[in-house]
Amino acid sequence: MHAVLPRLDAQRTTFPALRRRSLSTLQVNLGYKCNQSCVHCHVAASPQRTEMMDAETVDLVIDTLKHTGAKTLDLTGGAPELNQYFRALVQEARALGVKVIDRCNLTILFEPGQETLAQFLADNQVAITASLPCYSVENVDKQRGEGVFDDSIRALQLLNSLGYGDASSRLELNLVYNPQGPVLPPNQQQLQADYQRVLGEKFGITFNHLFAIANMPIQRFGSTLISKGTFDSYMQTLRGAHKEENIDGVMCRDQLSIDYLGYVYDCDFNQMLGLNTRVGGRTRTHLRDVIASAANALVDGPIIVRDHCYGCTAGQGSSCGGALA
Repeated sequence: MHAVLPRLDAQRTTFPALRRRSLSTLQVNLGYKCNQSCVHCHVAASPQRTEMMDAETVDLVIDTLKHTGAKTLDLTGGAPELNQYFRALVQEARALGVKVIDRCNLTILFEPGQETLAQFLADNQVAITASLPCYSVENVDKQRGEGVFDDSIRALQLLNSLGYGDASSRLELNLVYNPQGPVLPPNQQQLQADYQRVLGEKFGITFNHLFAIANMPIQRFGSTLISKGTFDSYMQTLRGAHKEENIDGVMCRDQLSIDYLGYVYDCDFNQMLGLNTRVGGRTRTHLRDVIASAANALVDGPIIVRDHCYGCTAGQGSSCGGALA
């Protein structure tokens, strides 16, 4: 799983230097435990993982929101909903007026103990960013596991019944597309139109936006590339498709990624590579360091870049909010 790290963690890279702007979003990984084991997962999440954020670190996340004034809390995992403090964190963040995004794999809604999850998300006006890497049963089940497509469709229909995906409601439902292999995503606008047509006609499903996200050559997907002998060619694809105009929109400029222990990274891809954010000269920054610093200490700080960063600037660009172009 870590065979890609020596190549991507080298100090030398041709990727342009970047510096942070004002912080707008905290993306928090609540743990690597998941009810799925997707081929493209850059976190290598699975039902066997046990790493989960504890109550003390969850409290630090809330304190960091207060200290920095970040307006969006982006919750991810694994399946973030499996963390026992997920709902308390959502409610506290919403009480602060912070927008909360749940990166939901959809099938989690039908796991034991999660019977009230969909209603909870709606009641707290949590924006849902849901993974659905294709609109065909064959492709989804191949990438995510047998039966996942049918359960995902049921989950989307449930969310629609609660008002999610309705343009007239305040309940935001976005879908995420990932390519099947070592290729760049197709045009996001055209793909969104295809998703809306097929899901609408076949299943009566509506949603707000589709986010097309490039697969990162790290962790489980990176290991798959190496085992198939396509790692170097995929990296060449990413470098060759780099567009300078995408630099301004990359997510690390305005966002911090937090791991389940409370350590801070410029993005969740750097988190998976152990490349910690540098604040005040530290080589390993924790949320406690962010809280102890001046509120603007992060502004104009250096962002750690490596060759995997080309995955965010190749072609139409890629971020947790989809295409940049």
